[in-house]
Amino acid sequence: MKTAGDLLHISGDMTEAAKSLDQKLLDLLGRNARMSVTELAGKLKLARSTVQARIEKLERNGTIAGYTLKHGVVPGRAVSAHVSIRVRPNGQGDVERKLAKLDGVRTLYSTSGLHDLIAIVAAASTAKLDETIDAIRAIDGVTETVSAILLSTKLER
Repeated sequence: MKTAGDLLHISGDMTEAAKSLDQKLLDLLGRNARMSVTELAGKLKLARSTVQARIEKLERNGTIAGYTLKHGVVPGRAVSAHVSIRVRPNGQGDVERKLAKLDGVRTLYSTSGLHDLIAIVAAASTAKLDETIDAIRAIDGVTETVSAILLSTKLER
């Protein structure tokens, strides 16, 4: 099992391993915020104390607030976009299942109007964002996408 000491330099700077751990931890909590520290440790193959220390750090720095992930502050996900998606008739269920498997798709909404779905996509770079949007377009049943990169948050409650 890895410990917190294995993940940090003596200087206290975050290593890539620690950033990756935080991302995996936040992904798991984003899917199920009620998961116990023991369950999280098991899924991450880490000591319970290491996971507890990372959660406490994320609480202190404001990334985890009331066990709701704040948009735009997930480590390793610097660029976000709203992707409006039009789906072929009777194909929405299959498209939703395939979208749920894409790592960059953080949230998926069903909508009324011109588009059937809106995906909130997050990536480490515009190149990675582009790859995720290309993957969305490649899904059988997706007939159109319209993307808008998020520049800044003006209000979040």
